[in-house]
Amino acid sequence: MATATVQWRPEVNALTKPQSWRPLHLPRSTSGNNDLATRIAQKHSALDEEMVKITLKALVEEIQLDLINGNQSALEDAFTFRVSLNARLDSPDDPLPPTKEVLNVRVIASQVFLEEVRRLAQLERLPPTEKLPLISSAQDTVFKLDNVLNSQGLLRLTGTDLFFDPDDAVSECVLEGTRSGRTVQSRFGSISNTEITLLPDIPAQTSPWNNEYLVSISTHYTENGTLRTGIYRRKLRTPLLLTNFGHPNPPDVGILTDKAATPHVTVTGGTLSADETVRIQRPSLTCTRAPWPSIF
Repeated sequence: MATATVQWRPEVNALTKPQSWRPLHLPRSTSGNNDLATRIAQKHSALDEEMVKITLKALVEEIQLDLINGNQSALEDAFTFRVSLNARLDSPDDPLPPTKEVLNVRVIASQVFLEEVRRLAQLERLPPTEKLPLISSAQDTVFKLDNVLNSQGLLRLTGTDLFFDPDDAVSECVLEGTRSGRTVQSRFGSISNTEITLLPDIPAQTSPWNNEYLVSISTHYTENGTLRTGIYRRKLRTPLLLTNFGHPNPPDVGILTDKAATPHVTVTGGTLSADETVRIQRPSLTCTRAPWPSIF
């Protein structure tokens, strides 16, 4: 069996300290039904290409029907298709959230299939990516929290090759909502290769619950060089406003998600004498990253 190499390149893992790298697979192409049917027909002269296309489509339909009917589908020595459910229930009698929020489909490769791919695959290492702005950390200097975006604070970005000229027509630092909103930043304290400080101008998003943003830097390293853009791999989160918190019977408020049935955090009560900025943390959270802030 003739095979090409499986190409990969080292990529910086921005989630680790000290800095590390991870191997990133670079697919050469994606084969669709037409490509598969052509190759199968070429290898098996008794099979008509159009009939193979029809068979592939019918196979997918039958697997889908199996899953809809609560079954699993297994292609021998290849893949198993099964339904998985993902939801948090506070008691065994709790109803499930809507199906679209809890039901997923998993595809599991058989051990025979996996071992054969591992036996025949030859890995080819490619050089690292071209020079780009690399943002390795973002911190709000008021809350002293990583990956927090505060309109009343100073955002500090650290990394390598960050310098850009804000007066250049195409170089820029941008805050962009994950759903909507994009603002080019203009209020900088310092700009260097290893650190940028700025007073964030945060764009509004269409949904009030959506508080996640991406930060990016675009620059070129020579006068006529290609514009290079680096995007911070972690999302920045702004504080959220919780309404009716002082009401005698405040409603449950799910935050950090648009799904009321499966919030990351639920606020059920409490007492504050005035508008305050406070931090909350799930009791079950055991990782060492900073908790997400919210305004109550």
